[in-house]
Amino acid sequence: MAKNIVYFDLETQKSAQEVGGWDKISAMGMSVGVTYSTARGDYRIYGEKQVNDLITDLQRADLVVGFNVLRFDYEVLHGYTAFDLTQLPTLDMLVELANTLQHRLSLDSIANATFGLEKTAEGLQAIEWFKQGKLAEIAEYCCFDVKLTKLVHEYGAKHRQLHYSNKFGKKMTVPVKW
Repeated sequence: MAKNIVYFDLETQKSAQEVGGWDKISAMGMSVGVTYSTARGDYRIYGEKQVNDLITDLQRADLVVGFNVLRFDYEVLHGYTAFDLTQLPTLDMLVELANTLQHRLSLDSIANATFGLEKTAEGLQAIEWFKQGKLAEIAEYCCFDVKLTKLVHEYGAKHRQLHYSNKFGKKMTVPVKW
């Protein structure tokens, strides 16, 4: 049976500034979470009322893959559960790349240099959409981020490397071991 890799991202209701700082991520609240499961072959969109279903989806994964999930997305979800999500088998591509390069990269930098694709928005825009009740826009944005995460992971697994643009705009290559 094939491994169930679950790609994952979420957006929040509030910014770090609104909750009193980056040490209070669990107070930001989830607006929308999205998974893509390789076992099911589909995307699932979760609103705050379905947060327990999202957590169950992550717990059933053979591997959760995301970008900054250990420090951010899991911390947001810790506002809803006593379960320590960091115990799940997780590949946080941001952490892996930062360990190799000794600096952080954005998902956008990798997707742009590797595929010529760009994120459709950013987290602060998603917070504004939440305040305006535009959950469909958040879901679409979050689904696209999950798709980019999946593409980046699959490319890295196949080619054992990723491309990114450095701060001077030069295309660089970094080896990966996933």
